[in-house]
Amino acid sequence: MSDSTNLLNQFDRRLIDGLYVEAMVLADEARSFFDHRAEEHRAALGQVERVEFACESLKVTTRLMHVIAWLLTQRAILNGELPETVRGEERYRLGEAAVTKDGLAERFGFDMMTLIVASEDLYSRVARLERQLAGRIREDAMVPLSPARDLLIRLERAF
Repeated sequence: MSDSTNLLNQFDRRLIDGLYVEAMVLADEARSFFDHRAEEHRAALGQVERVEFACESLKVTTRLMHVIAWLLTQRAILNGELPETVRGEERYRLGEAAVTKDGLAERFGFDMMTLIVASEDLYSRVARLERQLAGRIREDAMVPLSPARDLLIRLERAF
């Protein structure tokens, strides 16, 4: 593997590992909130707001699960457990996650609002990373390789 490719892989690994830790911590915070403190927040809400609260809870959980699944896939790619080509396959892409309507998060308590905002922020950063990685693959595909260069790249990847 060339030095620039190796450096890029190290950077990708650190970035993905950091995002994974952040996602797992946020998922643990969400689980703790929903298990222990969400009921008292719901009790202070009206009937319609309780339904909105439940929907937002599901959105937070869905965003986090999409992010964690995508990051696990990237870790598998970096560890050589999956080929890099799977990044282009739809089933390995970051799943779509519903967005919270503007102003809705502020209607809930601070803890819930923080979870909503944090999960949206994490999701948007991971989506941006996915686009950048996909762009990198497209750029590599556009560069015509000589047969000799192609052989060198394949040898670098093999060893």
